[in-house]
Amino acid sequence: MTQRLVAGLLAALFMACPSGSFAQEKKYPEVLDAKPRFKTLPNHTELAPTAPAATLTQWNGSFTDLTGKKITYTMVGTDPSTGGVSTTVPVYIIPIKMVYGKANGNHTFDPVKTTVSNGLTVVNNVIASPIFNPGVNFTQGGTNLGTTQYIDAFQRGNFWKSVHKKANSGYHVLLGTPTVLKEQSITVSATLGQVVNNPFGSGIVGTYDINAFDGKLQTYMKKFSQLNPGVLPLFITYNIYLTEGGGCCIGGYHSANGPQPGGQTYSYSTYVDSSGAFSQDVSALSHEIGEWLDDPFVDNGVNCQDNGILEVGDPLEGNANYGAYPYSLGGFTYNLQSLVFIGYFGAPKSTSVHSWYAFQNDMSHVCPGQ
Repeated sequence: MTQRLVAGLLAALFMACPSGSFAQEKKYPEVLDAKPRFKTLPNHTELAPTAPAATLTQWNGSFTDLTGKKITYTMVGTDPSTGGVSTTVPVYIIPIKMVYGKANGNHTFDPVKTTVSNGLTVVNNVIASPIFNPGVNFTQGGTNLGTTQYIDAFQRGNFWKSVHKKANSGYHVLLGTPTVLKEQSITVSATLGQVVNNPFGSGIVGTYDINAFDGKLQTYMKKFSQLNPGVLPLFITYNIYLTEGGGCCIGGYHSANGPQPGGQTYSYSTYVDSSGAFSQDVSALSHEIGEWLDDPFVDNGVNCQDNGILEVGDPLEGNANYGAYPYSLGGFTYNLQSLVFIGYFGAPKSTSVHSWYAFQNDMSHVCPGQ
């Protein structure tokens, strides 16, 4: 082999390894049969608080569905048909750091220390988003639902038949400015999770078993004296998908410890920073907070073949961009998932703005079974 040929081969190798090292970049496992989805854990009735000092602000309503059956439900806030009452629910964010060792990826996903494109940490970008920041005007089909938080705009649209009346125009269900509690850390064993290539986008994500994760959340809720049934504990991870029975990928869930009215509701969402990926930025959070709002105790039964309870995010999660739409605020484009109105579950269509079935008018029919 000539010196010129040897030099050429070495130069080619150096170009392939700009650092000057021939070491290969670490390869992470691929996720087979990944399915984007959300989860609702059954109410942990056995964990109901005893004699709670506070309860979640809530109201009860009903409608007769298209099969002639009476549906009763409990939602957060006050009855939109009885006056323009504004409710603000206190929120406590508990960030979760996920730590993977040498046996399962050797990486840490930290929502408190990781910054995103606008320079904010993951947690602070959640707080700056339209989930908490009332800085976006939501005008749907030419009707101004208000300059407000996203979930409030959704609920106003959900019950627009009542809310548009002058006497009820002040109706809101708002989330208070979150208080961030001390970050908690989970060291993930190789039997419960690993670092993998993101099956829906670029970069890497961590996985973790949902039941093990929920067990940790139960422990954390006992640690903080600030938490009670009158507030919403909100758990946030960064670049994490939960698994169930080994199957990936769950972007969030909500549940409750104990039945209404005194049960402790809570919610969890991941924040994924890969553009276009499942659970991108606050899309999973918008899904879960919308479902918490309209089914806080996971017991609002409906007569639908695709959904046994009144979960307003699930019917749209399979749409383009996983049902999310872009909204710019403060120099960042957030993705907010559309949510279905109660007309989808068989309530009178006229209840909602324009008699739509969903916030973005991206649902054309009632649920299967209606």
